[in-house]
Formats: sequence, C-alpha cells, structure tokens
Amino acid sequence: MTDTYPFPVPETLAVWTAQRESALETFNRLLGDLPPLFIPAPTTHSVEQREGYTLETFSFHNGADDTVHGYFLIPDGVTEPAPAVFYLHAHGGNYGRGKDELFRESPMGKSPVADFMAAGYVVMAIDCYAFGARQTQGPGGPMPAGREVETAWFKRHLWEGKTLWGMIVRDDQLGLNLLLSRPEVDPTRVAITGMSLGGSRATWLGALDSRVKSVIPVAQMTRYADFAAAGDFTGHSVYYFVPGALVSGVDMEILTSLVAPRSQLILIGDSDPLSPFEGVRKIDAYTQRVYTLYGVPAQFETVVYEGIKHAYTPDMYAAALAQLKKDLR
Repeated sequence: MTDTYPFPVPETLAVWTAQRESALETFNRLLGDLPPLFIPAPTTHSVEQREGYTLETFSFHNGADDTVHGYFLIPDGVTEPAPAVFYLHAHGGNYGRGKDELFRESPMGKSPVADFMAAGYVVMAIDCYAFGARQTQGPGGPMPAGREVETAWFKRHLWEGKTLWGMIVRDDQLGLNLLLSRPEVDPTRVAITGMSLGGSRATWLGALDSRVKSVIPVAQMTRYADFAAAGDFTGHSVYYFVPGALVSGVDMEILTSLVAPRSQLILIGDSDPLSPFEGVRKIDAYTQRVYTLYGVPAQFETVVYEGIKHAYTPDMYAAALAQLKKDLR
C-alpha cells in the first residue's frame, strides 16, 4: 500500500471511523443503482416435518426482476426466539445445487443440517440468481440451466446501471430482513457463513449490515488487486467482477474491517489460487489493526490451512461449528 492509498492503515479509531463512512459509500456505489430494500412477505409453498426439525419452502419477489426461493429449518422444541444461521451456498459451476447444498455432503464433506439442528439454530438458505430453483430463470424468461443464465443476468444488470454482484448482495440483504422478522429468531444472535461464493456473500453482507453478530467466510478471501496481479481472471465466475473495483481505492481488507468490532473468523488455505496468499496476509494485517483499535483483537481471526487449495475441509468445518457455538451461545 502506497502513501497515496486512500484508506491507509488507521492510527486511531477516530481516523478509522471517518474512513469507514467513506468506504461504505464507495462500496454501495460500486454495487450499482440498486432498488430500495424492504422486508419481504414470502409465500410458503410447503411445510414438512422431518426428523428433528420442520422444513418450510418459501419464495418472495425481490421487488426488481426475479423471484427468490428459500428454505427455513426450525428445530423441534423451539418455544422462544433462538439463534439463527443464514447459510450461503457456493458456486463451483454447479447451478443446480443452490440452497440444496444444505442437504448435501459437498462442499464440507457432510450435510450441516444435523449439527445445526442439534445446536438449536434456526437456519435459512436462499438461491442466488441462476442457482437452484432459479437456474432456468433468465431475465427474459425460461432458459436452459447453466452459465448462460448467470451471464445473461450480468449483462442485463450492467445495462440497467446495476451489477449482478450488487443484486446478489441485495437479495441476501432482503433475506436477512426476512430472517430477522421471524418470531422464532433472536435478532441479536444471527450468524452468516458460506464457502467460496458463499464466503464472499458472507463478507459483503456482514460488512454492509451491522445486525449480523458473527461472520464466517470459508475458502474465499480474495484481495482484488492481488488477484488481478496474478493475471488469471478465469478462476472466479463473472458474478465476481464489480466494475471499478480496482480503481476505487477500496479492497477486501476494507470490507473485512467494516465488520469490526463484531466476531469474524476467516478460514482459508494458503494454496488457494482464488485467494492469492500475499493478499490474504494484507487483509489479515489491516483488519487486525482495526479490531485492535476497537480494543477487541480476539474478535477477529484468520486461520490458515497449510497446503490446502480451494476446499472446505473437515477441520475448517469443525472450526466453523466451534465459532458458531461460541458466538451464538
């Protein structure tokens, strides 16, 4: 970082507070001209009693251009507001997975549902644009599922002065509004977590909404400048590229610092090509400084897994569960 960097490492909390407001304005500008947020009024499509929990399937229109589909999982025996996990699915080129990742072994080697339900967490998951129940929902109507749907939304949103990433984040913000409106949920104990695409969604949502208590991104901590310097732009799909990000003066270390002083655990492999490790070091150093200024350095941790590429290992999953237990107890 040079002396001309608009967000140098802050020397005092007052300096960071001023930088913080400017950074928030910049990030919101980069996301594009997005429609206002609101609390969705979902349509419930099914309610199914399963072993240890109730599964609700729902949808809501995002007030712009698409219908969001999701799940609520409510543990048996919930009689008062309970802690909640907003689970954010990955990408991996698997457009059919979406929110159903909750019930599959991939990406962490086992479905997390049994662990979440045993811990008493209310859980919500929604599909991103082009994923799950939205995989054939193109901007002009039904399309064959696949990358073409994602690309079509990317183009449509650019023409409208939006960004696909901005609209993905906005859907997550709407989802959080919905989650916090549920009577089963304690709004002071909400965590967000996910891998890869889900990790980026967690970081952005945690940075932009202070109501989130715990942020746990897994296998995604890309500093845009370092990723660009590596020269391989094929790793991340088109959703990841926000116009103007490289020349905006903000980068991932500013996003992670916006989460402070709330709990944040980053889980990342040191050999992940989608998150060049030199960038991870910069993110960690900057963010740790900001948390120290708040007087809560223990609230932030980056755990690096040696020799691990772009993966969600059993050790990472165990660490995420332990952090959820600590933050949501």
